[in-house]
Amino acid sequence: MSQRRILVVGGGAAGMTAAIAAAREGCQVVLLERNDRVGKKILATGNGKCNFSNRDMGIVHYYGEDLSTAENILNTFGVEEAEDFFASLGMLIREKNGYLYPASEQASTVLDLLRLELDKLGVEVKTHQKVLKISGGKSREQALTVHTQNDHFSCHSVILACGGCAAPGTGSDGNGYTLAKQLGHSIVPTVPALVQLRCKQKDFKAISGVRAKACVTLLIDGQVVAQEQGELQLTDVGVSGIVVFQLSRMAAYGLKNKKAVAVKIDLMPEYSEEQFRQLMQKRLQDFFHRTLEEFLLGMIHKKLALYFMKQINLKSNQRVSQTEKKSLEKLLLLCKQWHLSVEAAGSFENAQVTAGGVPFSEVTRELESRKMPGVYFAGEILDIDGKCGGYNLQWAWSSGYMAGKNVAKGKKA
Repeated sequence: MSQRRILVVGGGAAGMTAAIAAAREGCQVVLLERNDRVGKKILATGNGKCNFSNRDMGIVHYYGEDLSTAENILNTFGVEEAEDFFASLGMLIREKNGYLYPASEQASTVLDLLRLELDKLGVEVKTHQKVLKISGGKSREQALTVHTQNDHFSCHSVILACGGCAAPGTGSDGNGYTLAKQLGHSIVPTVPALVQLRCKQKDFKAISGVRAKACVTLLIDGQVVAQEQGELQLTDVGVSGIVVFQLSRMAAYGLKNKKAVAVKIDLMPEYSEEQFRQLMQKRLQDFFHRTLEEFLLGMIHKKLALYFMKQINLKSNQRVSQTEKKSLEKLLLLCKQWHLSVEAAGSFENAQVTAGGVPFSEVTRELESRKMPGVYFAGEILDIDGKCGGYNLQWAWSSGYMAGKNVAKGKKA
């Protein structure tokens, strides 16, 4: 039996893992990468430390229209399998509150080890190869032909692992969706995910850079759809931080569907509404002689206190005792229920991942195309996106490895 020739399109996390898995199964593998080198996006993950997975794994940490196939993939190749995979490459692992990192805490470690394994297995890596088209071949042995801007390659099967639209500077410019559509696939509309939100209020510069523990509630057309608690970061145009990233894909879809999107921010989440009311009553009794700025000391960030006072035309040096009750109530309410209207999600340039993609209804449980037998999918190109915390990289390892193993077996739909 002749050696199966496999082409992997995309040299990111999923593509390299797929190439390794297929090569370990005895396939002849060629990896096509449009950039001058593979793995650019990996270097930016986890602030350069590469949070590659998470102990708290499960499909509940992912979004998409139909995730039963994805759940099966994650159950088959999960966190333990990812750890074993990287251990086989020689990587030691460090755990922080369930988050998994290379012991070196360098994303470059992950990339270098993947590249070493590709080289060891004889995977042929061809850079500067943008794929333009995939067509059916002329014989059973050469079933498919992959056309690039300056070459063409015949093979038995193709794995499309060319990412989504997020971070296009790393090579993920949406070309994979174009290729999928050429093969007859539909695409679930895409939006940026794990990204900051831009608010309609235009005077954020005074509080840009402020970080605060907060509970952030997302409202779409006035209805609560999700809530996250954690560190909030304020920018010169809106809100950011992991607590916002986790809500961003829902906000982006709401905006795409022309709905009203807003966030409600609780800057004192440790207190219930009743506890907060009682606390403020006591502070008003104890500190009625203070200025408003002094009264808010110890409650919220000073820049936020000054910002809130400006919003309701209060002076920082006026006394609590000289302030109208209605104005005081407005000021204190902002600490507990700060409402902001969202006008846009951040761009794909700033997003960590793409929401949307090739629907799972159009691929088999082995990740093979139902439109073009012999073509498989892995990674972000599919309609799945995870929360912050290593979930998107885990999907890359899981889907890449399983696509590589399945393509080696030559499974058909």
